[in-house]
Amino acid sequence: MYCPRLCKYAVQFCLAIQIVCGLDKVIILNPPEEPVSNHLLKVLYSCDIPAIVQLECVISFDTGKTSTLLLRQWTCVPGRPKVRSLKLSLPDWLVYQADWIVPDSQWVLSSVLRALLRYGGPDDSDASVLVQDVATLRPVPSLSRPHKQHQLCPAWSRQMLSLNQKTLKTQCPVENETVYLLSSIYASTGENFGITKTLRAYSSEVLEYLRLKAVSFPWCIFSIWVFVTRHCQQSKCGVLYHLDSDDNYDTPALFLTSSGHLHVQMNGESGASSAFLCTFKVPLGQWCHFSLMLRGRFRHDLVLDDTKGYFVIGGGKYMRGVEGFYGPLVYYRNRIPPHSTCEPWETTIPQRRHAAKLARLLAFKHGGREVTPASVGRALYSSSLRKLGRASSIGAVSSILPLLLQAGCLGHNQALHLSSVLYNTGLGVQKQPDKAWLLALMAAQKDSRLALLHLGHLHHQGDHGVIQDPDLAFAYYFNIAKQTSLDRLKPSAKQKFVESIYLNHEEELKLQTNENHHIFQWLKLQARNGAAEAEQAIGRMLFWGQRGVSPNIQKAVRHYERGAVRLEDPVSMYDYAIVLIQGQGVEKDIPRAVTFLKKAVEQGFAPAINALGWYYEQIEKDYERAVQLWEQADRHGSPDAAMNLGVMYSQGLYPGKAADQFTAYKYYKKSAQRGHISGALLVSEMWATGIPGHVDRHPSDAVLWAKWAAEHNGYLGSVLRKALDSYLKNDMLTSLLYYLMAAESGFAVAQFNMAYLCEQNRGGFLDPAFAARCMKRYYNLTIQSENPNTYAHIRMGDLFYEEGKDMLSAAQMYKLAALRNEPQGWYNLGVLAEEGYRLPLSVLIELGLPTLYLTDNNLLLTALYRRCRDSETTDSYLPCSLALFNVYLQSFQKDYSAILKVSSAVAVVVVATPIFFMILGVLRGRGLFLH
Repeated sequence: MYCPRLCKYAVQFCLAIQIVCGLDKVIILNPPEEPVSNHLLKVLYSCDIPAIVQLECVISFDTGKTSTLLLRQWTCVPGRPKVRSLKLSLPDWLVYQADWIVPDSQWVLSSVLRALLRYGGPDDSDASVLVQDVATLRPVPSLSRPHKQHQLCPAWSRQMLSLNQKTLKTQCPVENETVYLLSSIYASTGENFGITKTLRAYSSEVLEYLRLKAVSFPWCIFSIWVFVTRHCQQSKCGVLYHLDSDDNYDTPALFLTSSGHLHVQMNGESGASSAFLCTFKVPLGQWCHFSLMLRGRFRHDLVLDDTKGYFVIGGGKYMRGVEGFYGPLVYYRNRIPPHSTCEPWETTIPQRRHAAKLARLLAFKHGGREVTPASVGRALYSSSLRKLGRASSIGAVSSILPLLLQAGCLGHNQALHLSSVLYNTGLGVQKQPDKAWLLALMAAQKDSRLALLHLGHLHHQGDHGVIQDPDLAFAYYFNIAKQTSLDRLKPSAKQKFVESIYLNHEEELKLQTNENHHIFQWLKLQARNGAAEAEQAIGRMLFWGQRGVSPNIQKAVRHYERGAVRLEDPVSMYDYAIVLIQGQGVEKDIPRAVTFLKKAVEQGFAPAINALGWYYEQIEKDYERAVQLWEQADRHGSPDAAMNLGVMYSQGLYPGKAADQFTAYKYYKKSAQRGHISGALLVSEMWATGIPGHVDRHPSDAVLWAKWAAEHNGYLGSVLRKALDSYLKNDMLTSLLYYLMAAESGFAVAQFNMAYLCEQNRGGFLDPAFAARCMKRYYNLTIQSENPNTYAHIRMGDLFYEEGKDMLSAAQMYKLAALRNEPQGWYNLGVLAEEGYRLPLSVLIELGLPTLYLTDNNLLLTALYRRCRDSETTDSYLPCSLALFNVYLQSFQKDYSAILKVSSAVAVVVVATPIFFMILGVLRGRGLFLH
């Protein structure tokens, strides 16, 4: 009871002794805990000689800047200690939330009240400080501060300006310190394909300051999920690695070794690097979660500038990826992730009864020999398609789906892909997007070309609930595009040339043939009679499997040879020389090939000039002659020559010139624009990573080039050919199924044909509700492609007109068709105008008819129907002419009705007009026009 009071007296006594012994003092007696306004602050001060007392607020920001604000100052007269009471006036931006008067501030890390006693006058900055006292004020986040109650209302103009600035200003900038380098699951085939990611510098000064500060002392985490199906077949496979601007490995680099261990590599200052091997062995068939934590040093000082170069997930130019799946990859810049774990891959055991029955039948057929699971899977897939071919409606799809799933479980990737498409679209089954996505991942990981294309499309468009990610889409597209360029060097019966054939082009459908068709037989007759074009056409159809002809390389070579030897046709000589060089369908004979190439070069055939350059570069090693020939072929527009010149510049093989990646890029781009698949691949790769100082990174454009190259794949061509053949055989359900697989891979022609099949719905094999949804979805996807079929614009315009009377959208669709000289577009715009809808001025400007916006409606109708009539389409001439005559007739009746009241012409008009409108009504009702 007495101890507290005794202690209190002791403290007071010591304070008194302190004041007496040292008069130069300044003490802040009652500082606030945090920045507040109008706090009554008390400061104790004393001095031996005249001095100045200053009260300051020292504020530090997270940008590294420090600001000192002078709050108050007064003079100190020698004498006894005094206590000064004053209102603490801190700046509003430190105390309150920002509003129309209070300005916003940078993020405050700390604020300190400081009272100091110094000699000299108020303006004497060099005066020595005698004593000082400090008090720390706890900083309050800006959004947690109170609002200031202003005494005056703001002017209306100022308030509106403030509100507008708040609207335009991003309150919470999308710049997180947690970066999702991969936010989905990536199916890796274990080849040189992966995902490229780059990071930009922060626009926020605060975050950029912290990032730069951490470059030489990184404190960050990389967290990644991996599911390995097969250990690395090389010494190391890529998991995640950072490449600098010169394509050298940088911090961090994480690889999987052939033994299943993780190899971790780091770079430091002055080029120092170090690595270690984890003792942990990555298991197969389990999801493993790894966290790579960097804390400034690892045997030496680490360096990590995440905005230089790029990160690669999986495989790349210099290393293969892991066979399996990559899960979400998160880059924590200042955070600690969960620990590494491994979890089993959950699967459901399929029903195997039908598979077991088929296995027994196959074993019996092969004399009791054991059959492989792959052969059973193929048999199940074929069985399901046969059942579908005999069906008359989509109700049969639900019965074949279990067979497809069983086939997929036995390793048939096409069955997995088809099952994925069915679950995605809900064709005959209940839609299950998540299951569809997992099935697509499984097929893609096994290198299914269509599944890779499908996943690329999903992540490109963000369709069916899948995350939109251009870098992930590029990884899938680039995989199949790279294989497309390789597949074309090894033609097989499983591949067909990709042909863009629309089902509404009747003339194109009539040209489809086969070896026994009269068109093919007529071409053979023309070829025997010495027609070089016929020899070329037959050779191409047999070599690539075009226009319904089955591929037969040996027969194609005979036609190439006949055109080259008998007819001395430069195209045939070139084609024959190429197969002689590559040994396709004939024994390799380079000297004979060169003979034919030189003969074709004498006739100025550019592809032969390029091929002869290849001979001098590859066989003779005469780079100067090769470059001369390629330059000559390039001037003639050869895509291969531009591609070869790009390679020479890239590898530093161009005589007399150093390696030049930017010049190589320009040649690659030229070859891509001329239609070269490998050129498109290289351009897309350069746009995915960029060329420092020359070419910026363009992920969205890289995706488009890779997609274009991928859509030339022969396996896609095979599916399209099966769809078209089924259509020509009137097997609508099978045709729909194949077109569906191609359409869900993003191929625009297949999307149009899907919509067309659903619109026609021959025999009613589709449910009307499904058919309507299908038509709308795929016509809508078609018009978003680069060069859509104009019929899709017309039908989308009709849907806007019929379903919601959305005249503006309908007019926009018809305008797009009209701009491509589609008479139906001009006609339908005329019908809208006749029905009293005023076409927007913007539409008329694009059509080149702006002066008709405010004129008489008859003048506008005359212009629209005249352009419809003059579109050089035979089928449109009569209906467009009748519509134009109707406009003339109505104008004539309006202008001369009074004069013609008693004329005999009245009788003619009265009789002719109903007949005319009957004819026009019939024509409009036949489906070619809007009504």
